[in-house]
Amino acid sequence: MPVIRNGNGLLTDETIAGLGRTPLIRALKICVSLGRRSVLESVDIEVHAGEIVTLVGLNGAGKSTLVRILLGIIQPDEGTVERRPGLKIGYSPQRIRRDPIFPVTVRRFLTLGTPFAPERLEAVLQEVGASAILSHPMAEVSGGELHRVLLARALLRNPELLVLDEPLAGVDIASQSELYGLLTRIRDRYGCGILLVSHDLHLVMKETDKVVCLNKHVCCSGTPREIARDPAFSTLFGKHISEWLAAYSHSHDHRHDALEDPAPPNDKEES
Repeated sequence: MPVIRNGNGLLTDETIAGLGRTPLIRALKICVSLGRRSVLESVDIEVHAGEIVTLVGLNGAGKSTLVRILLGIIQPDEGTVERRPGLKIGYSPQRIRRDPIFPVTVRRFLTLGTPFAPERLEAVLQEVGASAILSHPMAEVSGGELHRVLLARALLRNPELLVLDEPLAGVDIASQSELYGLLTRIRDRYGCGILLVSHDLHLVMKETDKVVCLNKHVCCSGTPREIARDPAFSTLFGKHISEWLAAYSHSHDHRHDALEDPAPPNDKEES
């Protein structure tokens, strides 16, 4: 189906509905080995438009390798990756090298390789909450500001799929919650799919639609509530983490009033 955008460059509601039926990207039976060491074993994963999928796993689980395969940077030994024709991918890496000896401003960083109109840069930076640092040297922005700049650079290309590798690494708790809320608003505004690599299980539980738990193979996948109750998740992260996530999910099994406070069930719910 053709991808149709409105005058602001955003996907129309009709396009979002149609794109949601088939994955933006799908990996099937992905296998990778380095020498005699197995890195990925028959991994399946897919992301749809309007969906936030979070990839979790311990260090060495193969998350970064899987992301590179999805981006087409490396090829798997076995398996296939299917991308929607013409798929636009915006990628935000976990970290970049910032050299204070050769300072580059945020403006210059955002336009490397592709020029953008000043009003476009300002609009995107304002959307991610970083409009005040457009002229600042990249070497001097804080960790939270850096993640916003990387997100802005990905958004400038009007992506249908955002791939974000540990976008909250080195960010304080308050900024983490704010950034996760920003990702949800971006998903809702652009109708794009988001693949998020994260270790923060608390915020994963709050914001994501689907969790894929990786340990060279897919241990389990599903909604956060399903994952919290999966024995494979408990085995990988520990029973105490699984029980805590299950309790967290249960504590949010209620509706909220207009002030975002927990509200008692209404009469119909009680009957």
